[in-house]
Amino acid sequence: MEPVRQGEALAANQLFRTKGEDVTGLEQLVLYGLKGAAAYADHAHVLGKDNNDVYGRFHKAMAFLAGDHTVDELTGMAMEVGALNLAVMAMLDSANTGTYGHPVPTRVLVTPVAGKAILVSGHDLRDLEELLMQTEGKGINIYTHGEMLPAHAYPGLKKYPHLVGNFGGAWQDQRAEFEAFPGAILMTTNCIQMPKESYKARIFTTGLVEWPGVTHLKQGQFGPLVEAAMAAPGFVTTEPEETILVGFGHNSVLSVAGAVVDAVKAGKIRHFFLVGGCDGAKPGRNYYTEFAQQAPRDTVLLTLACGKYRFNKLEFGDIGGIPRLLDIGQCNDAFSAIQIAVALAQAFNTDVNGLPL
Repeated sequence: MEPVRQGEALAANQLFRTKGEDVTGLEQLVLYGLKGAAAYADHAHVLGKDNNDVYGRFHKAMAFLAGDHTVDELTGMAMEVGALNLAVMAMLDSANTGTYGHPVPTRVLVTPVAGKAILVSGHDLRDLEELLMQTEGKGINIYTHGEMLPAHAYPGLKKYPHLVGNFGGAWQDQRAEFEAFPGAILMTTNCIQMPKESYKARIFTTGLVEWPGVTHLKQGQFGPLVEAAMAAPGFVTTEPEETILVGFGHNSVLSVAGAVVDAVKAGKIRHFFLVGGCDGAKPGRNYYTEFAQQAPRDTVLLTLACGKYRFNKLEFGDIGGIPRLLDIGQCNDAFSAIQIAVALAQAFNTDVNGLPL
């Protein structure tokens, strides 16, 4: 097929031979930067947040990639796409907080509750909200998974009592976790892996994510998902309660910035470590866990993205009432981490690179 032939001709391994590794690598960096920004721009759009200037910058970068350029020109465009990503993350933060309120520190149950159940994974808060509204009073408990964990901290979502907790961990463990989950599963946006036959009939997709042989639901049409949840056994017993703490977005952290600054000046907090990234799927890759466990008691751990699932059920204590483990959110909450860093830099009369971070 002609489209396949064209795709093979433009694959990175082919372009390395014709354009060289530096040029091709930078082109790919720009392209992947645009893909990431586009994903978050779509989330913002779904919640009614648009910006024509931002969209124009997408068009500019795509038109740029259609031509041939030097390494210096490509580096400059990569920096522009970095700035575009920051602008899009600000849009998404505004869309999320404007719709559901600013996240607040929240204890999230990570043990099952007896009853019928639906598990929601991915990034799309609007899908979760619509599902919560459609399942009110039906006796179905809703659990988050993976990137959906921060939803528990938004006032507009945590108000639903049947949003009971989080099940499982990072996206790469979903095949084992989905198989063990005794209910229906909704996959929003990204990060789906090839479903096992054992749960293929009770996993559903919506929005931009699909999988061959898996039922795809149009936005908000969750009837088949609810029926599958009612037909599944659900959790038979309620297990002893265990929780984790989430919801330390920029608004929550900056509301106690004075106490944080005072603790640093008093020598009670010596350093901040930001643990980001999605972590590796292979067993034995325990760097994040070992790092977090070995971090000195006078340091604070900020977490961002799925790497935190390696250690977020461990107890780290606090420093003068400030938790040593502050869960900022997922990859799409990176704007919060940036705002926290900028605000702390201003408080210490320095720049971000001058912080003990």
